[in-house]
Amino acid sequence: MGSKNPNNNYGTCRFCLAKGQHQDIFKEYYWNGAKEVYLDIIMECFNIFLSNNTDVSKLICLLCVNRLRDANSFRLMVVNSEQQLLKTITDKETVFVNVPSSGHVLDSAGDVKQETQIEVKEELLDDEIPQAMDSDSDFTLDNNEIYDTSTKYNHSVSDEEMVDGEAALLARFPVHTLKLPTRESLQHTCPNFFRHLELLKGKIILPRMIAKLLEDSDKQQTSLRKRKLYITEKVAHILNASTLLENSNASPFKSRNRSGFPCIYCRSIFDNLEKLQEHQAKSHTKSEIRKILGTYGAECFVVYVDVTNLMCTICDSKMQNLNELKDHLIKVHKKKMHTEFTDRVIPFKLSEDNIYECQICGFKFETFGSIERHMNVHYRNYVCEECGTGFVTKYRLKVHTKAMHVGGNFPCEICNKVYSTQQKQKNHVDTVHKMVKRFKCTQCPERFSEYFRRQKHLVEVHGVAPLQYKCNVCDKSFDRRYTLSRHMKRDHLEERDFQCHLCSYKCFTNNELRVHMVKHNGERIYECSVCKKSYARKKTLKEHMRIHNNDRRFACAVCGQAFVQKCSLKGHIKTHHMEYNLH
Repeated sequence: MGSKNPNNNYGTCRFCLAKGQHQDIFKEYYWNGAKEVYLDIIMECFNIFLSNNTDVSKLICLLCVNRLRDANSFRLMVVNSEQQLLKTITDKETVFVNVPSSGHVLDSAGDVKQETQIEVKEELLDDEIPQAMDSDSDFTLDNNEIYDTSTKYNHSVSDEEMVDGEAALLARFPVHTLKLPTRESLQHTCPNFFRHLELLKGKIILPRMIAKLLEDSDKQQTSLRKRKLYITEKVAHILNASTLLENSNASPFKSRNRSGFPCIYCRSIFDNLEKLQEHQAKSHTKSEIRKILGTYGAECFVVYVDVTNLMCTICDSKMQNLNELKDHLIKVHKKKMHTEFTDRVIPFKLSEDNIYECQICGFKFETFGSIERHMNVHYRNYVCEECGTGFVTKYRLKVHTKAMHVGGNFPCEICNKVYSTQQKQKNHVDTVHKMVKRFKCTQCPERFSEYFRRQKHLVEVHGVAPLQYKCNVCDKSFDRRYTLSRHMKRDHLEERDFQCHLCSYKCFTNNELRVHMVKHNGERIYECSVCKKSYARKKTLKEHMRIHNNDRRFACAVCGQAFVQKCSLKGHIKTHHMEYNLH
């Protein structure tokens, strides 16, 4: 009988979204004396990858557990039955029987002629058959030869001269219609088979000899399969990328930088895309691309191409995207591409106004670096096991893992602040202490440590139009894409993934939950220096200090009366200005 785990957690079931006390899919439980991990069972039964994102529920309800156990039981039954059926087939002994030549066949003159006798014995030991042929004797059986003859079998042979089953076989055919070969006819129609028959004269063929021949044949076939051309992942990527570039007008380039468009062949930098394309057409040939791609590392292999007005250069057909071009080259022009490997050719449409649009989802970005990072969303060739984030190359995954998931204590040697990852510690030192200013203004020599400070400088000093990301629901606008995404999730999708385990409170972020937990177990450690009142939160203390400072920042728009706290203003409006109470 299954044991109940007392450490069930309250939350939402990952699979049916039911709420209640559920079990953890990552933990071990015991049922009927056997250990079970629900995540492993899901992988074994359905081969489904579940994200390890901490924001997603990791619980499973009892109903889904029972369904999962039923599915696992069915899977085990299928596997067990398959093994038993295969074992039954392999245990059967294949018996090869050659018909003894005690029968008679007609020669070309129509007379009965006796053939050489070949006797088959299945269960005799080697010492009982001194004249038996040794398994290493020099002969082969070629069962691929097909023989044909026009000689008719004589149905007048007596039943006593026939072997078991011969009469039944002959009865299936009309008289004088069954055509069987003779040794003389085989000599002309199938000379190779005739040669094998001559080698078998006077020999006794045992089942073990036939089995050895079949085993040797299987080994030969296996050897041929092993000699099949093996292609490495890097070579496959080179062939795929070069095939696309050699047969299209797609323009390859190195990663876009602030100074211009770098040529992939010679690393020369050009001011715009037209000059880059003109340079590649005059100074380079597409046949060079394979040699260039061969210098790329296997773990960081990726090719950026501009797909503006993409077309096939073989037949001048216009293409919508790289996938359509790939299918076109394979099906129409019979080009060889290794589709079993992931894509490493990333499409872009370069523009002079520095606005980059994703060719897959249509999102627009103001920097090439931002759209380059965005393409990891669409080309998830390597996925982080910790958080489920995808990356184009294996190198990017390694950098991500080291920066985000290799935990530890990394203190700053200057201010002694401690960071959880080495990357966070490095970013702190570069921005705070070294004052590294990576972002240069495009209008003047001024440099900035953050991208948004440079953007603010461009708006205030040079009159550049500010970036605005508008919400499609409520028409609010934000200066950062992250802020817009956060607004959509919080206000419109009403995501509340963090729940208090002591009450029914739910919130959007973990920080909000941490602030809420002060109500349950927070100590009043913040004390007012004037009236000695204490509070659990520093924010509450600051609001309280407005009373002593007479900070009446909340003024009534109707009568002008001001209040220290916002709740006091709301109470005033409800009491004295009901017609303006908008609730």
